Amino acid sequence: MTSRRPNRVLRPVDDQFWKFCSDGELRLQRCLDCSHISWPPAEECERCGRAHLNWELLSGRGTVVSWCTFERSYYDILPLPWDTILVRLEEGPLFISNPVGFTGANTRADMSVRVDFIDCEDDHGAFSLPVFAQEEPK
Repeated sequence: MTSRRPNRVLRPVDDQFWKFCSDGELRLQRCLDCSHISWPPAEECERCGRAHLNWELLSGRGTVVSWCTFERSYYDILPLPWDTILVRLEEGPLFISNPVGFTGANTRADMSVRVDFIDCEDDHGAFSLPVFAQEEPK
């Protein structure tokens, strides 16, 4: 089932991110000069200012750093309560997303998560949204 979401930011550099997501890939830009991973997408590295960025496939794994549950409407199209998590990706960047398969009530710091993608739509059309599920212990 497709979930209705608020409109995405769609600049040319963002388009590439959403194309990778539609292929089930979480890719972020790594600077070829200083190795910093930039998020959100940018025309230049946020650390060194150079424009030598390459889209790198990430592991999709991370840990929950923080979370919150919205109990008041922020976007009319999102049902309440609305859970949000802050994930530190294995490669370093922080990524704000939504949990899937668990809620804020059973979230804990340092919980291991992995990326998943859900079908969504906004006024610009259909897209795949990266969300995070609890990673099963190995």
